[in-house]
Amino acid sequence: MDVAKLPAVSFVAPSGTGKTTLVEQLIVGLKERGYRVGAIKHDAHRFEIDVPGKDSYRFTAAGADVMVLTSDEKLAVVKAQAVSPPVEQLLGEFCADLDVVLVEGFRTSSLPRIEVCRGGRDRMICRGEHHDPNLVAVVSDERFELDVPVLDLDRPAAVVEFVIDRFLA
Repeated sequence: MDVAKLPAVSFVAPSGTGKTTLVEQLIVGLKERGYRVGAIKHDAHRFEIDVPGKDSYRFTAAGADVMVLTSDEKLAVVKAQAVSPPVEQLLGEFCADLDVVLVEGFRTSSLPRIEVCRGGRDRMICRGEHHDPNLVAVVSDERFELDVPVLDLDRPAAVVEFVIDRFLA
């Protein structure tokens, strides 16, 4: 599949808004409908997925630039890098065989975006000081008058339907 045609949408919001919970609910809802779903998360912090003392950790600690861990059920790659690759590269390398990819973060990418906004607490990222042309919807616990659909944060099934209608129909 041409990566440019791969349905992918980025969920953006300030930390602690509920992006991860929403994306988790969407994965479940899309899987229930039979879709092959990928998830990519941009982490602004240093993270470690390897467990100290395990062979894979020892390989990367020894200086391996790439370490691959595989079994019949999973594949993990730990690759040293100076900067995070663009999400488009990640989509091409890891997600080309999927129906849809839900991305958390990458707010400056070329992907369409859905912003998660909790009323009374968060200020919007994609509307306000900056008008993001890639914004396709807002998911919130409050009603807003916007130029894009505003979906109810407490109704994740409606967000699943929006994703299907907008990206998979």
